[in-house]
Parts: sequence; structure tokens; C-alpha cells
Amino acid sequence: MIRNVCTLLMFCLVVPAWGQQTETDLQLTLPPEIYAVPGVPTNIYFDNIVLTQTPDKFRFDVVCDFGQSEQHHWTWTPTAGDVGVYPLRVDLYAADGTLLDSASSVLRVTAGAASPSPEPIRILIIGDSLTHASAYPNEIARLMTEEAKQPWRMLGTHKPASAAADVAHEGYGGWTWWNFVNKYEPNPDGTYRKRSSPFVFLNDESKPVLDMPRYFKEQCDGQLPDYVVIKLGINDLFTAPAGDVAGIDAKIDTVFGYADQLIAAIRSAAPDATIGICLTTPPNARQEAFEANYKDRYSRWGWKQIQHQLVQRQMKYIADKSDPQIQIVPTQLNLDPVDGYPANNGVHPNKSGYQQIGGSIYAWLQHELAAAAARSGE
Repeated sequence: MIRNVCTLLMFCLVVPAWGQQTETDLQLTLPPEIYAVPGVPTNIYFDNIVLTQTPDKFRFDVVCDFGQSEQHHWTWTPTAGDVGVYPLRVDLYAADGTLLDSASSVLRVTAGAASPSPEPIRILIIGDSLTHASAYPNEIARLMTEEAKQPWRMLGTHKPASAAADVAHEGYGGWTWWNFVNKYEPNPDGTYRKRSSPFVFLNDESKPVLDMPRYFKEQCDGQLPDYVVIKLGINDLFTAPAGDVAGIDAKIDTVFGYADQLIAAIRSAAPDATIGICLTTPPNARQEAFEANYKDRYSRWGWKQIQHQLVQRQMKYIADKSDPQIQIVPTQLNLDPVDGYPANNGVHPNKSGYQQIGGSIYAWLQHELAAAAARSGE
């Protein structure tokens, strides 16, 4: 077995009290499965899997038969001959060589269905401003067309100017799980900023209700999705009390209540659809980006603590569902927290970062298409 080792050392003269950490604080976290496809880079950025302000003070030893470690991440671009399932482990060491933690995952390399379906697969993407930007949906569409040769149709009422041809979704800046379940605007102005949830309609009693069957009937020409991708969480938790584990957990509990409602409504209206819940993406590594956006109201480290806890809770939430049609999409691993962001934005990636998010979702979709083909006896 090849041991891919990346040693990262950085010495600081002064570490403020709020930056000090014990061995038990680091919370090395990996999802149970990581998806990869031939020709598309798969990365694990070390800053994204550990709770620390100074990842360069630690050594990350990635144990896998494939890939290589670079200064800040492990990377591998599989080939068609690499299709298979491989164990992967990350060992976390202190600068003095003391083993602090280990986490394991399974790396699944798939090439999609052997014979792409001539019928378009239908995809519904739900999200916030990262989805509204349309860059990662565009990348999914590009990869489906150019790499997988798989016909597709994206369902959705929102087609911003930045969306590529035929790309649609339900992604709105500032939106949360609550918005999609409850938001009703009696006087919409025709813009996405002042509108109801696309899933909320007035019932026979003129009361706004979540109605996914009506959405699919009226807004999707009666077509149901094969796959639903949901990327929410930043706006839901951004103002949670940073550093207050119990307070963050309480807010996450409330958010998951709204998630339960939306997921249940989708499962009922589209029982054959597989739902992928994207793990909330990490912040820009630069504190300066948060200062540019939020002045002194929110810090990079504050959001990092919330986001890391949220990712852990999301994984448990999905595992507790024990539903094979509700799955984790590990979008938080593959996003470069430095080069995947502009210098002046804390949570919105640049083109490269959005492409990495799209690549992660595409890899998951290809895994699901291969699994569906296997079940059908292809």
C-alpha cells in the first residue's frame, strides 16, 4: 500500500488563548463515502476536515492505494481502469509525531452507467445563493454532456442570466430550509427577491401550504425528478452562536425540523427519486474575506466552528434516516478553501471553487446512475 504523507509545519511565536486547542478539539471528520469519476480530480483539503485555525501545525498522513499528498491536500484523478472501491484513511499527527486522531472512509470510483440512458435523467437542484449563481449547476450540465454523454433535464422555475442553456434550478440568495417550506409572498414583484417558495401554494382555504405534487404538475410539466440535490445550510446557521456547542445544536435541531418537512414532501410526491444532501461547504481560509463582507460582525473562525459542527450533524441526520434514497453528497471535501475563493468573499467560491462543487455532485450522480443500472440488470 502506498502511504501518501504530507507534512505541514508552521511555527507561531504567539498563539492567542482562543486559538489554543487540545488533542480532543480537532474533530477529524470524513464522510462514510467519497465519490470519484475518471478524468475529474478528487481532492481532500486538510483544512476542511479538521477543526483548527492552524492546520499547517499538523501532519496529515493519507493512507490509500492511489493519489498523492501535496502541501494542503490529497488529490487523485482516476482513469477508466481505476473503477473500483478502495479504503482510505487519514491519520492526524502533532508536529512531534504524536498520533492525535484517525478517520476512515471508502473511496468509490465509478464511470456511470455502461450504456447511458437515451432518456434524459431529470435533476432538481434546490439551494441558496451558491446555487443562484448557477456556476456549479452549469458544471454538472457540462460534465453530464461532455464526459458522461448522458442526456439530462434540469427541473426548476429559476433560470438566472448566468445559467447555461437548459440549466434551471430552485436556488435563491439568502434562502434557508424554512423559506422553501413556508415562504409565501402575496404580492410578488416578478423578481427572485420578492417571491414565494416555488413549492408553496394557496390551498382551498386560501392558506399557504407546502405542495410538492402541485409544483411538479404545474411547474415541471408533470415530470418527476430522478435525483434531487439540496445544498442549504449557510444561511440557516450563519448567525448561530459561534463557540456555543449547545446553542448551535439547538439551532440545527430547528433547521432539521424544516428539512424533515421538505424531504418528506419530496419523498411522498416523487417516491422513486434519490435525494442527495450536500454537506455544507467550508469557508474561505482568509479572515480578510470575512472582514470585507461582514466587518467585525462575523469571523472566519466563528463560521468555521459552526460549519464543522453542522457537517457532523448533517452526516448523523442522514445516517439516522436509514433511507437508501436519502444520501450524503460530500461537497465539503473537494473545495479548495484558498484558491477556490476570491480574496474578498467569505462563503461564495470563485469559478474554480464552483467547478469543484459541481464535480463532487457529478461524481455522486455518476455513482447513483451506475447503481441504478446494476439494479436494473444492465
